Amino acid sequence: MFNRIHHIAIICSDYQKSKDFYVNKLGLKVISEFYRAERKSYKLDLAVNELYQIELFSFENPPERPSRPEALGLRHLAFEVDDVELEAGRLNRLNIATEPISIDELTNKRFTFFTDPDGLPLEIYEK
Repeated sequence: MFNRIHHIAIICSDYQKSKDFYVNKLGLKVISEFYRAERKSYKLDLAVNELYQIELFSFENPPERPSRPEALGLRHLAFEVDDVELEAGRLNRLNIATEPISIDELTNKRFTFFTDPDGLPLEIYEK
């Protein structure tokens, strides 16, 4: 039986730019950081509210993955927030564009999307 999500792995094209985005802009806490010379690859473990973990990887020349139009496979990563409008405003002040806030027709909760430096769709969803 599955207990919970252990981690989410993200491969980025520009390690320093993505590290800055996830750590300094989104505010995720660094757990550990490694450089694997044999792979020419960084691995950065990030804590999401001490409950979840994101693994940020860099590899030489990773192939692009289409996200628009909607591609088959995992669609996006969503973060729960207390107030979508407040968090979207914070992201906008950091020059991270967000889509207009929408309301989930099934839950009546507010949400919006934005992207990481590689165009990965990310969502903030109200608690």
